Amino acid sequence: MFEGSVFGKLDQKLQHAIADAGYEKPTPIQERAVPELLKGRDMIGIAQTGTGKTAAFMLPILDRLVKVRRPRRIGHPRALVLSPTRELAAQTAENVRKYSKYASLPFACVFGGVSQFGQVKDIKKGAETVIACPGRLIDLMTQGIVYLDQIECFVLDEADRMLDMGFLPDIKRIISKLPKARQSMFFSATMSPAVAKLAGELVSDPVKVEISPETPTVDKINQKVMFVEKQFKDSLLANLLETHPEWNKVIVFTKMRHGADRVCRKLAKAGVSCAAIHSDKTQNQRTRALEGFRRGDVRVLVATDIASRGIDVPEVSCVVNMELPLETESYVHRIGRTARAGESGAAISFVTPEEGGQLKAVERLIKKTIPVDRDHPYHSEAGDRKVGGGREGLPQAPWVHPANINRNNRKRQGHKSFKGRRQPDFGQRNG
Repeated sequence: MFEGSVFGKLDQKLQHAIADAGYEKPTPIQERAVPELLKGRDMIGIAQTGTGKTAAFMLPILDRLVKVRRPRRIGHPRALVLSPTRELAAQTAENVRKYSKYASLPFACVFGGVSQFGQVKDIKKGAETVIACPGRLIDLMTQGIVYLDQIECFVLDEADRMLDMGFLPDIKRIISKLPKARQSMFFSATMSPAVAKLAGELVSDPVKVEISPETPTVDKINQKVMFVEKQFKDSLLANLLETHPEWNKVIVFTKMRHGADRVCRKLAKAGVSCAAIHSDKTQNQRTRALEGFRRGDVRVLVATDIASRGIDVPEVSCVVNMELPLETESYVHRIGRTARAGESGAAISFVTPEEGGQLKAVERLIKKTIPVDRDHPYHSEAGDRKVGGGREGLPQAPWVHPANINRNNRKRQGHKSFKGRRQPDFGQRNG
C-alpha cells in the first residue's frame, strides 16, 4: 500500500487507516522521525504545529502497541502524550481515533474544564494511550484513577508552550512517576535555554530532528500593517469585513479575554456571524465555536493566543491582529493559522502610534519589513509618521487572488455582510 515509503514500515491496520484518512506521502518530519521512533530511539523534535508532527510520533507509538500486545491493566496506560491546551489534546485524540480505526487500541483524552466522568469511563475501558493536559492528569493520579508505572512511550508536545503557561512544576511531577526504562519524545517549536534544559532531563541519547519553520509564513501570507488610532480599530475591522465578502473564514486575535468578548458582541450586533474562544469559555463552548467555524456557520472566530497554536482549521482566508502580541513569537503562530496546506492567505495587523516598538520586534523576528496599507478610511497619519518612516504604501492591496474570489463567494452564500447598510457604529472605545 505504501511500498517504498516510511508508512510502509507500519502495521497493515495502521496503513489502511491512514490511507482512509487521505495520507499519500509522509511530510518531512514524518520521513525523518518515523523510522527512528520505530527503532525505539528517544527524540527531540523541533517543529511547529502544521508540519505533521502528531502523526510522526503517534503512528510509531500505535505501531508498537499493535505489535507488542500486553494484558490490559485498568488505569495503567502504556503511552502518555502531554499537551498544553484542551484544544491540542482533543485534536491529538481525534487523530488517534483515525489512526487506530482498524486496531483495537482504546484511548482516553483528559483535560480540565469539563466533568471527569466520561474521561474516567474511557480510562476504565482499558485505555492504552492517554492524551492529557497536566492539571487534570495530576488530579486523576491523585484520585488513584491513573498510574504511570507501565508507561512505555512518553511524549511532551509543544514544550515551549508548556513552559510559557507555567506547567513546569506539573511536568516534573509527572515525569518523576514514569518508569526509567521508556521511550521519550520531546517536541517544541522553539529551543530556548529553558526548553533545552528540560529536554536534557527527559531524553536519553536522542535523535534530533529539526524542521525549519516554513518561511511560507512569510512567503505565502500577504502580510500588511494598517496604522489606526486605538478608538477606530473596531470600525476598521467592520470596514474590512464589509469590503471583503470573499473572506469567508476570518480569525481575529486580541490580547485579552474581555477584548475578544467585546469584539464578538459588536460584530454580532452588526450582523456578522461570530464566536469567541478563550480560557474563560467552557470546553463545550470552545468546541462548539470551533466546529461552527470549521463548518462555515461562523464567519469570524475572535480568539486570544490560546488559539494561535495547535488549532488546524482549513481555508482560513485572513488573520487580523487587533493588537500585536506581547510575546513577539506569537505573531508567527497567529498568522500561521492561514495559508495552510498550500493555500494563500492574508494577515493584517492594526498598529497604533504606541505599538511601533512591537512592530519593529516582529519585523526583526521574521526578517522582513511588513508593507503598509494606507488605503483605508481610518488611516492614522500620526502612526505613519512615527512608525511608518519611509515605507512604500500599497494603495490597492490584492488581498485574495482573483481566481479564488468566485469560489469563496459561493462558500459565503448565506453569510451576512455590511454591504447596502449603514456602516455600523462601534463606538469610540477599544479598551
